Amino acid sequence: MLKAVVELFPQRKQTMPDKNESFSPAPTALSRAAFVAQFGGVYEHSPWIAEQLWDKGIDTAHDGVAGLHEGLQGILAKASRDEQLALIRAHPDLAGKAAVRGELTEDSRSEQAGAGLDECSTEEFAHFQELNAAYKEKFGFPYILAVRGRHRSAILENFEARIGNDPDTEFTEALRQINRIALLRLTEIAASSS
Repeated sequence: MLKAVVELFPQRKQTMPDKNESFSPAPTALSRAAFVAQFGGVYEHSPWIAEQLWDKGIDTAHDGVAGLHEGLQGILAKASRDEQLALIRAHPDLAGKAAVRGELTEDSRSEQAGAGLDECSTEEFAHFQELNAAYKEKFGFPYILAVRGRHRSAILENFEARIGNDPDTEFTEALRQINRIALLRLTEIAASSS
């Protein structure tokens, strides 16, 4: 039945981020504090990624979306598994209790609302709650999906498919989705800074 719903409500059009876009002011023109203030929220509740990139050294290659994203991804890739797990666990449940209580970051709130998760029917909301609980019970961290451009019915279908994966596959997929979210957020920052 869910597949029929997905066919009636296909994914919202996903626009590909413009990786060639640059920031104004350029990241290399910012102080460490300003850099972290601007980019520290790209990875949910994890400013340490931007801090470590700054401390490692940024150059003009990081002044565009693609270069900065690559640099931030590199920091995450070299992080310990415990640090990566902490980042994954920093993400809210989709259509979860934090959303109901108004505790989402502005980015997460906007992304979830853009996917229509704030418009769930009672049945959809209950289904998200059941899936969130089962997923966290199985994997020990929340289900993560870059929801921008997707409809909630397609998100539910993806959720149902991924809950059958093994823990290593889901850990890797969670990090992949987090990097996708970061790219979308960087693109939005660049677009709003020009």
